[in-house]
Amino acid sequence: MSDTHGQTGLDTFPRLLMQHAKLRPNRPAMREKAYGIWQTYTWAQVAESVRAIACGLAELGFKRGDRLAIIGDNRPRLYWSVAACQCLGGIPVMLYQDAVAQEMAYVLQDAEIRFAVVEDQEQVDKMLEIRDEVPLLERVIYDEARGMRHYTQTLLMGLDELQEMGRIHDRNQSDFLDGEVAKGASDDISIMLYTSGTTGKPKGVCQTHGAFIAAAQGGVQFDKLTDQEDILSYLPMAWVGDHLFSFAQAMLAGFTINCPESGETVMTDLREIGPTYYFAPPRVFENLLTQVMIRMEDAGAIKRKMFHHFMEVSRRCGADILDGKSVSAGDRFQYWLGNLMVYGPLKNVLGMSRIRVAYTAGAAIGPDLFRFYRSIGVNLKQLYGQTETCAYVCLQPDGEIKLDSVGKPAPFVEVKLADNGEILVKGPMLLKTYYKRPDATAESINADGYFMTGDAGFFDEDGHLKIIDRAKDVGKLNDGSMFAPNYIENKLKFFQHIKEAVTFGNGRDFVTAFINIDLEAVGNWAERKGMGYSGYTDLAAQDAVYELIREGIETVNADLATDPRMSGSQIKRFLILHKELDADDGELTRTRKVRRNFVAERYQVLVEGLYAGKKSQYIETQVKYEDGRTGKISADLRIEEVKTFTPQATKQAA
Repeated sequence: MSDTHGQTGLDTFPRLLMQHAKLRPNRPAMREKAYGIWQTYTWAQVAESVRAIACGLAELGFKRGDRLAIIGDNRPRLYWSVAACQCLGGIPVMLYQDAVAQEMAYVLQDAEIRFAVVEDQEQVDKMLEIRDEVPLLERVIYDEARGMRHYTQTLLMGLDELQEMGRIHDRNQSDFLDGEVAKGASDDISIMLYTSGTTGKPKGVCQTHGAFIAAAQGGVQFDKLTDQEDILSYLPMAWVGDHLFSFAQAMLAGFTINCPESGETVMTDLREIGPTYYFAPPRVFENLLTQVMIRMEDAGAIKRKMFHHFMEVSRRCGADILDGKSVSAGDRFQYWLGNLMVYGPLKNVLGMSRIRVAYTAGAAIGPDLFRFYRSIGVNLKQLYGQTETCAYVCLQPDGEIKLDSVGKPAPFVEVKLADNGEILVKGPMLLKTYYKRPDATAESINADGYFMTGDAGFFDEDGHLKIIDRAKDVGKLNDGSMFAPNYIENKLKFFQHIKEAVTFGNGRDFVTAFINIDLEAVGNWAERKGMGYSGYTDLAAQDAVYELIREGIETVNADLATDPRMSGSQIKRFLILHKELDADDGELTRTRKVRRNFVAERYQVLVEGLYAGKKSQYIETQVKYEDGRTGKISADLRIEEVKTFTPQATKQAA
């Protein structure tokens, strides 16, 4: 859809930005915490800085259609570099800041990168390490000058210097940038995000301005977001969710993005900002709850008793009060009291006092976890989407929250199911193409123009979509029962003591599981019991820990027994792995999803042990340490049986 009015149509991000600078020049667009102090940048200041970066890039020879790599934590100037690149008709390419140099080399080669804007010395070092493999790379521009004084390579340049250059360029050719912004069209590619590569090499997903603006527009209308929102931007900029919430929606609605000082200070910064609109993957909500529970178990008896009493009250009526349903006067009074004594202070500690809307996505969230946050008055909802759909397919409407659904199709989106249960979606938010991969683009969109998500699911009687698993991961046991590994693993990971789980069962007689314990939660539990241990491997092998994990698995089995579709896939045997699954060892992707096939291959002897009826299995594993050294960990792992339950034909409670 091209725009004939040129500048009047707000159909690209640079035009939206310039409009905010006109309409709300003095409103805070961004804040960043540096050296313990919040710095605020108004929309006018952001627009001025973006102009300077854009003109500086143009001066260096950056052209329309060029790709600009952006690597680092959430920093205002990195977000501005995204917008600056878009002003020139370039394509920002976002990379995960924790990726190792070799992983970055692949993306830089694939996207044919000439220019990169990186956060700091750590990222500069990675660029220098792979420099010979990426001959096209001409310039690496760094934001943070600390530690850079003795670097003399000619390809390096500070962002300050670039902006200075840009300001001179802008003074000399004051109509240059406006002319470039005017050339932009809504169908231009506005961003390139790489898929996490669970099954092969990551692919560059090209999204247009129009697609992300449509997704942002739909979300803003749906949740009635205004320019008064405050959001904490701490999730990787290379992740589609961050780009939707912290860039596209902020650019559309004009609300404030707050960047934390560092990964370590996110919790403190969250409390100081008190966002009104918040997004986190289930893992973050799990970790917060785990910390609360650990702290509660260390509290005095009276405090503990009060906490558990009021948590019982909130479980009974909290979610109903939040949804505006009718609740007895007695319960309302108890809940009011609970809010004064427990929920209010708890939300304050979590930084959630002001939240109107909170979202989670990226993996299924345990219903108990979901219920917990809603019961203390946090309006937590689930959404569903992919990189290829701007993270925008389904949203949960207020007052219609179901614990096990991802809600209804979002505004402008059409969702239908293929015969095999695969979810198909259509709408303005679909990718334009995979970069240089017309074959993959053609394979992902069917003849009717629907994107094939690769997820399996079904609609319930109220039109809510429920996701079961990745379509390709859904298998069958030998007796014909359905086996959905992800679904079972998410139930296991709800337990605070289980960090990761990998289940097996396709083409087998029964289901088995590998478990990773959560070192912090189990360590804390062990210390309270007076148990000594010398590290992860030692703790994971202890009898009491096996007992603790078995109880969790049996609870999951009892739950599965009540679901007619899943009752056949209860877990019969399990073992606790001798090491934590790690992205550096290739066992997880950078978005912390298990690479199932890799894990099955790497630990094949353990899988065979689980099915051969053995009581234990010896294994040696090579590991990579943080300093790049490799070593071996060996262990004799115990294999344990678990109780299973007779299937009950009950309807699942919503």
